[in-house]
Amino acid sequence: MIAALPMYDWTEEEPAIDALWQLIRNALDNVGLASPERLARGQSLWDIWEAPDLILGQTCGLPYRSRLHGNARLVGTFDYGLPGAPPGHYYSHIVARADDPRRSIADFDGVILALNGFDSQSGWVAAADVADIAGLHFRDFHHTGAHRDSALAVADGRAGLAAIDAVTWRLVERHMPGTSADLRIVTSSTPTPAPPLICGADLPVELIAEAVATATAQLPESLAARLGITGFVRIPAEDYLAVHTPSAPTQTEPVL
Repeated sequence: MIAALPMYDWTEEEPAIDALWQLIRNALDNVGLASPERLARGQSLWDIWEAPDLILGQTCGLPYRSRLHGNARLVGTFDYGLPGAPPGHYYSHIVARADDPRRSIADFDGVILALNGFDSQSGWVAAADVADIAGLHFRDFHHTGAHRDSALAVADGRAGLAAIDAVTWRLVERHMPGTSADLRIVTSSTPTPAPPLICGADLPVELIAEAVATATAQLPESLAARLGITGFVRIPAEDYLAVHTPSAPTQTEPVL
């Protein structure tokens, strides 16, 4: 079996993510399901997400609806307790340099967008949706490979805007205070379902969901606060599939 929770698995957060996994692993054992002792790290995300023996994985909404739906089963999603978002939903903050004189998002027409990847719901789709609503276009794109690097690209002037999902923004503020101080939130995107938890297509999804729900309810207060997790929600697959996907250059390897 294989398991991975890579979406917010920064090196600095590995102890907290590992503690969460041990709670889930214990709950899986209690419902009679075997699971790996350790989370997979440093492997191809597509190899993990498409593994038939994936007992639990966390992916992004765009890869789920574009490729994984039908090849993996939707377990549910963590609720990150974001203000203004329904349970189990999230959004992206559109950030610019703190000293940028432009105030309205429409004033940023023609800027370079820093983004982790064109296969990212929070880095690409959220930015494209905000741009569409505001009537602006991006002159070019600076591909960074990771949200934290997108934040750095805006902070040091290589790009004018970046879309950083609100959960990652918490990590930027926690672990990159100098960078977050150099940035400001211009606006935020419309909430969409948060990164889905998935499992292999032939695995008992109801038992896995039960185990994740149990583990989430057992989170110690300090660990829940560290992870920002306030619950577990089962959002229908149709809600993920209904999210608009703008056209973009094709990526073959997902990046976070």
